Order: sequence, then structure tokens, then C-alpha cells
Amino acid sequence: MSTYLVTIALILGIALFGVGVDRIYRAFAQRNPQLGPFRDSEKGCGSCSGGDGCGDSGGHCSSH
Repeated sequence: MSTYLVTIALILGIALFGVGVDRIYRAFAQRNPQLGPFRDSEKGCGSCSGGDGCGDSGGHCSSH
């Protein structure tokens, strides 16, 4: 039983850590606009400023 509780706590901790990192990333991006465009999680895959990063360009960002 303790294994299950530890596993649940570990998964919850990892998820909360991910949310925390995302919030820190967004705050950093807002404070440093001079560093250029940052990843936008709303756009999905890659989200380069020139495109979505998911095109037929072999995984590289395209300028379309």
C-alpha cells in the first residue's frame, strides 16, 4: 500500500514541478522581451516565430 501512495505522491510532485517550471519560464519571457520570441505552448509543436515548427522542413522551423 505504501508503494502506491509513494507513486501517487511522486507523480503529483512531478506534475506540480512541471507547472512551476512553466510559470517561471513565462515570467522570465515577460521580463526579458529583448531576448526574442519564446516558445508559445498554445501553438503546439515547436512554435518558431517563422512558423509552427511542424512542417515538412525536416523538423526545422520554416519561414512560411
